[in-house]
Parts: sequence; C-alpha cells; structure tokens
Amino acid sequence: MIRSITVIFYAFLLSWACWAKPNGSKSKKPKQVVPDIECDVRAGKINLPEFIARCPAHCKESKQQVYGTGVFASISSICNAAIHSGVITNAGGKVIVRKMAGQNVYKGSNSNGVRSLSLPKWRESFVVSVGKPKKGVIYPSTLDYVPSRPTYVKTGQKDAKSPVVTTPPPPTTTAPEVTTTTPEPTTTTTTTTTTTVPPPPTTAKARAAAHKVRDAGSSHPYLAHVAATSSRQSQSAQGKSPSQVFRGSSYPNRYPHRTSAGVRRPEAGSAIRRQPSPPVGPAFNRAPPERTATTSQSNSAFPRRDWPPSSYPRPDWFPGARRPADVSYAVPDSGYAWSETDTPEIPAPRSTDLDGSHKMPLDLPHAKVEPVDAWKPEANPYESGFSMREQEPPPRAPELPAPQGDPNCKVDLAFLMDGSWSIGKRRFKIQKDFLAEVAQVINVGMAGPMMGIIQYGDEPVTEISLRTYSSSRDVKSAIDKIVQKGGLSNVGKALSYINKQYFSDANGNRGGAPNVAVVLVDGWPTDKVEEASRLARESGINIFFVTIEGPDENEKQNLVEANFVDKAVCRTNGFYSLPVNSWFALRKAVQPLVKRVCDTDRLVCSKTCLNANDIAFVIDGSSSVGTGNFRTVLQFVANVTREFEISDTDTRVGAVQYTYEQRLEFAFGQYNNKAELLNAIKRINYWSGGTSTGAAITFAAEQLFSKSKPNKRKIMIVITDGRSYDDVRAPALAVHRQGVIAYSIGIAWAAQDELEYIATDPDKEHSFFVDEFDNLYKYVPKIIHNICQEFNSQPRN
Repeated sequence: MIRSITVIFYAFLLSWACWAKPNGSKSKKPKQVVPDIECDVRAGKINLPEFIARCPAHCKESKQQVYGTGVFASISSICNAAIHSGVITNAGGKVIVRKMAGQNVYKGSNSNGVRSLSLPKWRESFVVSVGKPKKGVIYPSTLDYVPSRPTYVKTGQKDAKSPVVTTPPPPTTTAPEVTTTTPEPTTTTTTTTTTTVPPPPTTAKARAAAHKVRDAGSSHPYLAHVAATSSRQSQSAQGKSPSQVFRGSSYPNRYPHRTSAGVRRPEAGSAIRRQPSPPVGPAFNRAPPERTATTSQSNSAFPRRDWPPSSYPRPDWFPGARRPADVSYAVPDSGYAWSETDTPEIPAPRSTDLDGSHKMPLDLPHAKVEPVDAWKPEANPYESGFSMREQEPPPRAPELPAPQGDPNCKVDLAFLMDGSWSIGKRRFKIQKDFLAEVAQVINVGMAGPMMGIIQYGDEPVTEISLRTYSSSRDVKSAIDKIVQKGGLSNVGKALSYINKQYFSDANGNRGGAPNVAVVLVDGWPTDKVEEASRLARESGINIFFVTIEGPDENEKQNLVEANFVDKAVCRTNGFYSLPVNSWFALRKAVQPLVKRVCDTDRLVCSKTCLNANDIAFVIDGSSSVGTGNFRTVLQFVANVTREFEISDTDTRVGAVQYTYEQRLEFAFGQYNNKAELLNAIKRINYWSGGTSTGAAITFAAEQLFSKSKPNKRKIMIVITDGRSYDDVRAPALAVHRQGVIAYSIGIAWAAQDELEYIATDPDKEHSFFVDEFDNLYKYVPKIIHNICQEFNSQPRN
C-alpha cells in the first residue's frame, strides 16, 4: 500500500515538472553577448546611443589619444578613456558607453597612467561605466560602425564572398508595380531582367560592406524596432525589384530624404551600360536602380517619373546641378571629424568637376547599390539629339599660390628648447608638440614669420635655421625628427649663441623683420643669463621667457641667479614672460605667446641705438670755415652716419647748412639707402657767409623735427667754428622741451658757453671741443658710444 502511494506521488511530481518546464524556460533571462573592440576604436565611430563592449589588454601601450576627464569627447579612444576613468585596468574588460551632448570645455588630466588632453569644444561626448548591465537591460550583441565615407558596391564584383543582406526601410502605403523601361533614343536595346528575392529572416545577421550590423534578435529597444520593421516589410516586398527591396542600408538613415530631389538623367549621348559579368548572389541583378521622386515619408501619392521623350522642352522643375552642400549627400554626423589616419581609404567612384575639383558622391550615404548610368552634376541632363545649345564649361579656377605666411606677423622667430636631462623624454615630447602647434598657428612663410629652433643643454645646437623651411608643414615635420641631446640647462650660453651666430645673414636673418627669441626652460637655468641677455637686447633681439614649473619659495635658494627672468627678458612689464604651472598646461600658452610675438609694435627691443633715430646735422657754412675745412666737416658727418642702420623704418638723417640764412640740404627719409645718403652728404656745396646758430636751430626744429616719427629718438648735432651772431639759449631750450637730444661740437674759435647752452644735460656728455678741423675724426667713436649708452640705459619696465 505504502509502495503504491509512493509510486503514484513520484509519477505526479514528474508530470508536474514536465508541465511546468516550458513556462519556466520562457522566463529564463537572455544571455548578454559582449562584442569585442580594438584599442583604437573611438566612441564617435559607433552609431549607438548606449552599448557595451569588451576592451583588449595592453591598450595603455597603444597611447591612443583621450580628450577630457570624466566626460570625454567622442574623438577619444573608448578603452583608454575607460582606463583613465578607472573603469577597467590595462588588462582589459567590459565597458558600458553612453553618448551625451557635446561640451565647450574638456579638461585634460593624468590618471591611471593615461594622459588625457584638453579640448576647447566638441560636438558629442560620452561617459564610461563598469560593464555590468542593470537588471533587465540587454545591450546590442553587435556594434554598428558609422562609415567614414559612403560605401559603394558594384554589381557582379566580389559579391560571392559576402552577399549583402539588409533590412528594408518601413513600407509605403501603396506598393507601385515595377516596370522596366528603355530610355530613348539609344543605339543599343537593353533587356533588363528582374528577379524577386524573398525577404530575409529577421534573425539573420546582416552585413553591409565591411561594417557589422546589430543583431535583429536582440531585445534592445532600437533593435526590436528594426526587427518589427523587417517583419512588416517582408509582406510588402513580394513583387518588387531588388532595387526597391535593397534600397536602404542595414541601419536606418539619420537624415530624411530631400523633399524634391528631381529626376536624375544620364549623360548626353550615353546609353545605359550593362555590367560585364552576370549577377552573383541574391542581393543584386542587372537592373539599374530605378529613379523615383522621393519625399521624407516615401509617400506613394507621388507617382514615378519616367524619362520624358526627347521632344519635351526642359521642365521647369528640373533643379540643375546638385549642390554639394545638400544634407542628403552628407556623411552621417557622428560627432567626429574623420581624417586619413582614422579610416582606411575606401575605393569609391566620385564625380569630378571640369576644373578637377571633387564633388560629393552622387548616391545617398545609405545606398549600397551604385547606379550603372550615374551622371555628372554638370552634364547636360538630356540625351543627344536636342537642338539645345550645350552648356559651356566653367572657367578653370586659378591654382592657389604657395603659402607665403601671415604678413601681419613678419618676425624672425627663434625658439630655444630645453634639451637637458632634467626634462625627461615625455616632457621633451610635450615640448615638441607645443612647438609644432606654434608653427601651425603662426603660418610660417617668406612674407610672414620665419621660424627656427635651437636645442640647448651643455652646449647650444641649431636644429632648424631661419632659412631652412618656408612653410608650417615643413617646420612641423622637422620638429618631429628632433632628438633630445641631454646635459644641463645652460640658457646663458644659448643666448650668447643666438646673438653672435644664429641671427646672421647666413642663417636667414632678413634684417627688416624683428628678431625674437623665445626661451623654454624647465625650472631654472644652470648658468647666469644677465650679461648674455643684455648683449642680445642691445643687438635688437626681443627675448621672451616661457618658464615651466618654475621654482617655488623653497627652491629659490638653489638658483644660480636670482630673478633670472627679469634679468633676461626685453622688458620687465610682464609682456615678455609667460609662467606655466605644469608641462601638461603648456598647450594653453600657444595662443597668448603667438599673439605677443606677432605684435611688432610692442617688440621694443627691436629698436636699438643704431636703428631708432632721427638725426639732424646743423652745419656751419660761414666764411671762417673755408672750403677745405668744410670738406673735412662733411667727412666727419659721413663717418658718423656710416655707423647707423639707414632706412625708412630705421635711422633717418637730415641736414641743414646755415650762415646768416638757412638751407635744408635734405630732409628725413629723403634718402633711405646708406650709399645714396653718403653721396648726398658728399654733394653738399659750401655756402659761405655769417654765423646765426640760434636761427639755424629753430629752422631745424621747424623743417626736420616737426616731421619726425613718434617712435624715433630725435638727435641734433650742431657743428660750428665761432660765436653766433644771435642768441642760442632760447632756441636750444625750445628744442630740449620737444625731446630733442642735442650735441654741440665746437672747433677753433667756438664759444664754450654757447656750446654748453646748446648741449643737453649733462654738458660733458653732449658737448665737445677740438682745436683743429683735422681732429674731428677722433670724436666719432665717442659720440656713437654716448648715443648708445644713453639709449641702453633707459628703464626696462
């Protein structure tokens, strides 16, 4: 009895388990399939708002770039962004990626061994999290990659290896019957065979070109929509030609069709070409894609437009050549600007304009079938046989000249880069990247800035001379090849080197452009810079200092020279010094530095004691001088002039000869060449007469200094051999008040008191007396020395 009851119980239990098993299997959770990605895959390349992926190991060594912290620009590597955020380690792992809107600022940082860079703005962002999906959430099992360019597949070419199966677009309300027509007139009659292809199952994994398609069987909401669309479309696809069934891609188009795209026409005089080989695979046939006027809703209310007979006039609705800016022909916006280094070159036919410029591809970005009889936008849209006059080709655009540089930044620019061992290889690479970015921003060229580089360590070495490269692209390529030399940070030696050797005609110094030296130093120099900097400034070199991670209060005791920046730069007003707190913030100094070095009006050290003057010689031509001595005076004037740099933008020289009257021999800027100026001095004719020195000073102020440039130092040199017949005090005081620096040179019978009245204080530095005309030459060096000493002693604040 008990045994029978036990058998009945077990039988009942077994039947209940068998009955409950099907329902239990329905509630079983689907397994999450995690697709693999490579280290270089960027978020902008995947056309999904949220997905899960598995990163491989050792992505940190690939050094793929990352932009931002916490929130990353879509140009960033997914795996390295996950390592930077601490979501995964360098051993790899699963990552959940969620897309976001773009930001204006992405801050760079160094975290978990990955250095992220800063970025001012990007159109799309993403965040990463640990790859553990929430309960009930299933992510796509395959990833949809955004193509870098529209992908074309020609019929009958390499289709056997990978037949294309795509998910059709949503069905239209009415499926028009497909008819095959032959355009007229043609010389060859073409027969088009249509084949009806059964719709693919919704669970098939479709492939479009080389890009994976998301699994339609996934439970992700987006994929569920695609699967539902595919099942509905399979019913209405019967009886359609393959050109209709496979018109869409495996993923929906992000942009609507144009409201009225017009009817595409074959080239004039051309017939529809047949493919040379029979169709391979079920996805294609010989029929070219039909041309239908489409709307954004694919409304069937718009009937199909066939080719009009050749007797028709040109229709009013014909849009003409398609505009390349039409959004229907643009690549889907993924938030990432594609470049040649990001995606491999995809062979695709492109229409070419008559002037050789490339147009946008004629097919929509989601189309996978290339029209056999594609036409050029510029071609006549009608067949030959029209009496219409053919359009003349547009004139060929002139070839753009080679880049000549920015004329608003015409400087000779030398960078002294730190190659010492203290900087390390990583910071040395950051320094090279900084210089390459500067070269790009300033637009190197012969009509603009010329850029050179000296690397310093124990000794300075020229890496790029000023005359070597005349474009930013060439300079950037040369910078990439620079190898770190090592040694100490001897900035003083480097400054002495550029002063004595680098800024020379042999190295490409143009003379008419300001000389600018930018010193990049890690911490502080290991030698003294004050004397070398002073000599460089007096030679007209504008010295800038970019100090990265400079000394703090505790480290200042280790300096070889205190306040080395203020002792080195052109001026101590802050314009010539850029302190940077960190090497990783060096990129932020690019724009401020370029703006300063290109502001030629503020490069005050370009003005030296020899190139920043308006000098007026007031020459005594009285009878007491005599012809012979007058020629000696003119030789003295020529010897002084020869020491200066003469041009319209440099030192200018004018001359006045006086007796009782005054005569302007030549004005400022009348001779802007040193040779012409010396010849003009030689041709001055001796006048002879009385001596009115006071009137001559007033005449020089009116005729010369009133037309002096505001950025020039005004210098007057009065040469006389006797006492004046008029008063010299008032005229001399008037020119002093105008900022004129007056020198007086008396010969023989000149009055000492008048010489002191004429001269600027202190008198002993500006007043000289010689007993004979033949001894004038001895005072040429003294006058030049005093002029330069006074110029260089100006305050530097």
